[in-house]
Formats: sequence, C-alpha cells, structure tokens
Amino acid sequence: MIGLGLLALNLLNRPDTVRPNQPGILRINHFVNLNLCGELPPPLLYSMKKYSFLLVVLLLTVYSASAQKYRTTLGARLGRNDFGISLQQKVMDEVTLQGIVGLGGREVDGTLLVEKHFPILGKAFNYYVGAGAHIGSLKDYGAFYGADVILGTELKLPLFPMVVSLDIKPAIHASHSDWFSFDGGFTLRYILVKEKVEKKRFGIFGGGNKDNDRDRRRNKNRKEEPKRRLFGL
Repeated sequence: MIGLGLLALNLLNRPDTVRPNQPGILRINHFVNLNLCGELPPPLLYSMKKYSFLLVVLLLTVYSASAQKYRTTLGARLGRNDFGISLQQKVMDEVTLQGIVGLGGREVDGTLLVEKHFPILGKAFNYYVGAGAHIGSLKDYGAFYGADVILGTELKLPLFPMVVSLDIKPAIHASHSDWFSFDGGFTLRYILVKEKVEKKRFGIFGGGNKDNDRDRRRNKNRKEEPKRRLFGL
C-alpha cells in the first residue's frame, strides 16, 4: 500500500502534470524518488524500520507491565544432547528452584538449580543466573555426580499461559567419562499455578481493603472505651 501510494505521488509530480504554482509538490517529488523497481528510498526505509522497532519495544513494555506472574511451571526441555522434563517453582521474590530430569543416549540424570531472575522488560521478560548440582547414571560407568551453573533468558508468552526460556548450562562431573560438558537448551513450560495479585480498592463509597478497615474500626473502638478507674471512681 505504501509503495502504491508513493508511486501515485511520483506520477502526479511529473513535469507534464505539475503546475508552476505548486513548488511544494516539486520538493516532495525531489525527496520521494522511486526507482524502476518501486523500492523505497533509503532514508524513508530507515525511518520506517526505526519507528517499527520503537513500536515493538513499546508493545513489549506495556505487555510486560501487565503480565501475569507465576509460581509453578512444568514443561519439556530440549537440550544439546538430551531431552527432559523441567519443573520450576518460585520460592522467593525473583528466586526460583528448577528441577530437570534429562534422558540422553547413554545416561540419565537429575539436576536441581537455584536461579535468581533480573527483569529486562518488566516481569514477563527477564534473564537469570543460577547454580546447582546433579546426579545420574552413565552406561558402562555407573553413578556420577557434579555441579552446574546456568545462564538464560525467559519470556512469558502473551495471551497464553506458557513460558519459554533459552539457556546455557556448563557442568563439571565426577566418576564420568567426561569431566566437563557445555550444554544448552530450549524449554517450554506451562503455568500450573499463577501468583495471586491483590486487587487494590480505593474505597470511594465505603470500600477499600477489608483488613485495613477492620483494624481501623478496632482501634477506634479502643479509643472510645471509657477508662476504668480504681474503686469505680
């Protein structure tokens, strides 16, 4: 639509159609110079890309500010060399526990991680760092154990109760054929338990927070009670 409009504007600005008393159209024709392929000029194309990027950032910011928080999520994790199940539980503000059970070609393992989240665009889009430990069983070697660190980004999908994350997770092992591994994965989790958000009521017509109103009435009744004197005097 934009290309057709600019093409029509270019045709209107041809010398045989422009009258001498229309200098403004001549300046527009000098600025909007369409080539034979109908492509937009570089300055206009750059401006369109810049404003489109700003619009996307604005929409993400508005969405992140109103996104629903979560407490428990469960889903699947596709790793570099394995496939597993991921369970994430919020334990403190911006702190989660994540348990991962992975199944590979030669081994099966379980990992427990403590993760600290840092917002990028509100609560819906954040990055996180964490550390933990794992145990497992390797074919021809038996049981093994080790330590992990993790770095990733997480996004709450709009309109869906889903969370996606992308991470890297290097680990060191003991009693394993490889003492070090550099893993990474993509995780898609479903929100099982949403975090309850208290609705603030302003009490214009006698409403408001019930607990605050109850405490306020109790304090008022205490002030109104007459003080008891000794011997009824």
